[in-house]
Amino acid sequence: MNSKSINIWDDACKQLRGILSSDIYDRWIAVIQCLEISGSNMRLAVANDFYKDWLEENYFPMIRKAVMVVSGQEMEISLTVDSSCFDTPKEEPEPHAPISLPTLGRGKKPAHNLNKNYTFDSFVVGPSNQFAHAAAMAAASSPSRTYNPLFIYGGVGLGKTHLMQAIGNHVAAKKPRAKICYINCETFTNEYIDALQNNSVSAFRKKYRKIDMLMIDDIQFLDGKARLQEEFFHTFNSLFESHKQIVLTSDRTPSEMAGLAPRLISRFEWGLITELGKPDVETRTAILRKKAELLNLHVDHDLIDYLAERISSNIRSLEGALIRVATYISLTNQHVDVAKVEELLHDLLDKESKATINVETIQRTVAEHFDLRHSDILGKKRSRDIAWPRQIAMHLSRTMTSQSFPVIGEAFSRNHATILYANEQVATKAKEDRALQQTLAILKDKVNKNCAKAVQ
Repeated sequence: MNSKSINIWDDACKQLRGILSSDIYDRWIAVIQCLEISGSNMRLAVANDFYKDWLEENYFPMIRKAVMVVSGQEMEISLTVDSSCFDTPKEEPEPHAPISLPTLGRGKKPAHNLNKNYTFDSFVVGPSNQFAHAAAMAAASSPSRTYNPLFIYGGVGLGKTHLMQAIGNHVAAKKPRAKICYINCETFTNEYIDALQNNSVSAFRKKYRKIDMLMIDDIQFLDGKARLQEEFFHTFNSLFESHKQIVLTSDRTPSEMAGLAPRLISRFEWGLITELGKPDVETRTAILRKKAELLNLHVDHDLIDYLAERISSNIRSLEGALIRVATYISLTNQHVDVAKVEELLHDLLDKESKATINVETIQRTVAEHFDLRHSDILGKKRSRDIAWPRQIAMHLSRTMTSQSFPVIGEAFSRNHATILYANEQVATKAKEDRALQQTLAILKDKVNKNCAKAVQ
């Protein structure tokens, strides 16, 4: 290959290194070899089909743009599989395989990575999470015999990881020799890629198919990754047929993942799907008091009540605010009133007030999506092209906010019975209508993005 080819590809890599994180660059770009540049054609190579498929699905437009920037022209880029270009051993010796099962000695607990503080005792139960908590308790008490798989979904910072790991800790306490694996989906993905790269897929499969309980956080990251879904499909089947418990968490329901294979959606729905909603103010107050007790923090109840009132987006932000206030009190030994709390937390409270999803944001987002005016959503017209989007907006207002039916009804100038009916209509139809499921997922994403813009 001539020096021009080397320079163009090297310069393109420098461009990509400046855009991507070092982990992503090392994993996906550094493994590419430039075989040839001839005129406006560039031929790149990777070691196997998995890399080729993943790069084409996720990073090819970025690669093409970087090459165009450094070469000054549009280039036809082809990506081929050519293992001869890569010095990779055909078989990794078993003693050096990067993936292994935890070692179990006589009387020893397995080397799982559960957070011991995530227990059922430290989980505060309220109306928004009561059913999910009960389902988790049932799965922990009778693994694989009640709800298998157990699928827990909800927004960021609402306690999905806590509840999942509480299941694992409960089982570990009752059965110390149980092989329990907790992992987030991103780590699972990276391990699979490493296994492919090191020719240790058999060790990867042994790890995940010879355990008693598999818990995967943020399973929505499987969405759109066909090769990884294929691998997980067989892992799921192996565990399920062996009567091993599977627990999954996600920020959305299986049916709302547009890029998830139907057969995986079907399997995720075999067990129980349960939602963690946003906690009401009473639950938020109880969470803060429990957290203060666990951490031995001394904060007046009136300040706790104030934080619970002001911060409603998620539990993580709520607990972070409490710790910030308690730390200030501890370091300064000063009395803190509400005015001082507002000063200490001005950035968080400002972000909270702007980012919290509200009914009006949902109404405007739905109106824009369906090419309507905001006044159409609030109006009285009952034509199908307006009434149906209006019902969708009512449904999203109920599922994406913590507002009650009467409050939502007031925002739509309707009574609460109308909101209840609309919510049930959309929810019922969404169970069987995949197109509607995807529309709802798209709208939720747009609502979240519109809220994020408000913060900036």
